[in-house]
Amino acid sequence: MFFCLFNYIESMFTISRQFTFCYGHRLLNHTGKCAHLHGHNGTVKITLRNSQLNPQGMVADFIDVKNSIGKWIEQTLDHRLILNEADPLAAMLREHGEPMVLLSGEPTAENLAKLIYEQAEQFCLPVCAVSFWETEKCTAEYTEPTAES
Repeated sequence: MFFCLFNYIESMFTISRQFTFCYGHRLLNHTGKCAHLHGHNGTVKITLRNSQLNPQGMVADFIDVKNSIGKWIEQTLDHRLILNEADPLAAMLREHGEPMVLLSGEPTAENLAKLIYEQAEQFCLPVCAVSFWETEKCTAEYTEPTAES
């Protein structure tokens, strides 16, 4: 007798939206090139999921995703220096009016993926994953465990 496991797993719909932005950073505790100020053209993919579609037949409207988290990325992260708040350069750069974002930890791809995930939650988006490409070959992803995990 054939037993279908899929009958017991709740179906989910997902959508994803990508954004790109330019940023600079350095990693204080890194022993290689990343210890020096440098820049990236980052790409972020935000994935939303829901078991139900809204009245328009969508997980979320792509325009709403763009106008919320996409706008936040553009206004907050694009063309900014992203540093650890303990970075000794931060005070001098602030004195000179340099736009920057300070994190409580190192500004790694992993921590940037988590930052964007948490901000997407603040916009009440049903986010399930954020993938962050620091380069076209290097990706970090942040997800949170589901209730079933």
